[in-house]
Amino acid sequence: MNDKKTLDKFAFFLPNSFTAMNIGCGYLAMMFAIKGSFYNACIMIILGAIFDSVDGRLARMTGTQSSFGEQFDSLSDLISFGIAPAFIFYNRFLVDYGRAGMVVSFLFLLCAALRLARFNANIGKTSGDYFEGLPSPGAASALIGFTLISLEFSEYVNTPFIAFPFILLFALLMISKIPFPSFKSSPWVKNNKRKVLFIIFIIAASLFVYEEIMILFWISAYTLGSLIFYSFNKSKIEDAFDWQDEKN
Repeated sequence: MNDKKTLDKFAFFLPNSFTAMNIGCGYLAMMFAIKGSFYNACIMIILGAIFDSVDGRLARMTGTQSSFGEQFDSLSDLISFGIAPAFIFYNRFLVDYGRAGMVVSFLFLLCAALRLARFNANIGKTSGDYFEGLPSPGAASALIGFTLISLEFSEYVNTPFIAFPFILLFALLMISKIPFPSFKSSPWVKNNKRKVLFIIFIIAASLFVYEEIMILFWISAYTLGSLIFYSFNKSKIEDAFDWQDEKN
């Protein structure tokens, strides 16, 4: 009996420990950004995204999903994919533009908070086929990718004429009602597991070889591909979130 209780406690603790590590990565990312070590700051956000992808899967595998875990995960996401990337982006690109830089970076944080609040309010109602708006880890990856590429090509991208609209674009995509494919229950993914595994390998290999460029490339490809898919299939999927308008 005691062994079973111990195992149950460990099973509950395990996914939440990965969530806690995600928070730690967001905190360390901000510490690195303060010191001007932007590469290390970006790597911490990437590591946090890995931990974030693991905690939910562990909870489902161990049967320990709970409202506590959901709320804890959302709070960690707000830190690692809201506060931390906005802080990094501000210190890298916007710090010299006074209140305008503060406001724009805050807008990204605000949109991330609204995106997560909307997601929490609608847990259990979504089909799993689409995300409503760009997920906050995706938006954070865009900011991180842009920061990394600026370390390689600073003479081309370190300009407010690119940085300001870039962060605003991804902030607005988070709170949009545009459906972004989640691939969780995609029939194509289920029927083509070898191809999916190969694609994942290619993505992982490209990130390992040249993460400074490939992070921004892949998140841009996903975002642009999703927008093109939506524009050509708007009539079919525009009611994907109509359940929000239902009256009790």
